[in-house]
Amino acid sequence: MFFKVFLKQIRGYVKIRIEGYFTEKFINKCSKEGIVVWNVKREKSTIMYVNVGIRDFKKMKKIAKQTRCKINIVNKRGIPFLLNRYRKRKFFLILIFLIIVSLAILSQFIWNIEITGISKIDKQEIQEILEEKNLKIGGLKFNIDTQAIINEIRLKRSDISWIGIQINGTKAEVKIVEAESKPYVVNEEDYCNIVSDKTAQIVKISARTGIPRVSEGNIVSKGDILIAGWMEGKYTGTRYVHASGEIQAKVWYTKSAEVKFNQVVEEFTKAEETKYKIKFNNFQINFFKTLSKFEKYDTIETEKQIKIFSNFYLPINIIKITNKEKIEKKITYGIEEAKQIGVEIASKNIEEELTRRL
Repeated sequence: MFFKVFLKQIRGYVKIRIEGYFTEKFINKCSKEGIVVWNVKREKSTIMYVNVGIRDFKKMKKIAKQTRCKINIVNKRGIPFLLNRYRKRKFFLILIFLIIVSLAILSQFIWNIEITGISKIDKQEIQEILEEKNLKIGGLKFNIDTQAIINEIRLKRSDISWIGIQINGTKAEVKIVEAESKPYVVNEEDYCNIVSDKTAQIVKISARTGIPRVSEGNIVSKGDILIAGWMEGKYTGTRYVHASGEIQAKVWYTKSAEVKFNQVVEEFTKAEETKYKIKFNNFQINFFKTLSKFEKYDTIETEKQIKIFSNFYLPINIIKITNKEKIEKKITYGIEEAKQIGVEIASKNIEEELTRRL
């Protein structure tokens, strides 16, 4: 049914108005004669609207007489009517033809590459390998051997456990599963001590194997032995072991921050301006010629690639440029206020340092 309707939309169809006391009988007779109608809508008990193909409409005239119904054409749709409407506008038809040909040509290239599934691996490294194998923006689809690329990456990268490449329309989807690093296995039979890696105050220490060398409350420095890797027994003498246990300690971090009493800070106003430009692959066209009207401002650019269908991308990007105005403002802090700001800055710096260490 769907295919028949699609063909009739290409060949041309009409929307007709059926009026009479036997509209349902009219539709039933059309169905028996093999006439396909769709988008049936009833306005009143005596009025209906349906879509029907051009050729079938001629057959309906005979059925209309038999059922005493009146039929009128409301709209004409489809390629034949469109061509007839613009038969004198040759330039328009040529333009439509060129657009169709251009889309057909563009569909043979890759215009969007999406790489997903990576967090530790550098995306640029994967892109370089893909480009070596012709999987790049503007590359011809029939020159791309996805299986060869998959095999190449598997051989080169031990940090990738699985990779899949699928080309849909003008979009290439590269899905990657990163390999998990092997955990470090500690040999429990190796002799070793537990030593401090920084200056700290011991809060709690409990040895499972080995002998504690410090007590709660002691201050230790970097390199001090906390739990020694040996044990003594009355009958066994000295035995060297792999030291293990639980240690809790306080560590001090010191940071300083300078806060001036008189400062000039920048603040955003509510004023902003928006400009656009188009990028054709690497060529850009600006839709503005003047500079920003703001003396000081921050610029935010957002880029969106044009696509016709879900996976049919074009080599055209719309770039939105938003300029947000900034103004300078003089601020004078009191002593206590400056101290509080300094503490907040120093605390933030310590948190960032701890995050990097973790």
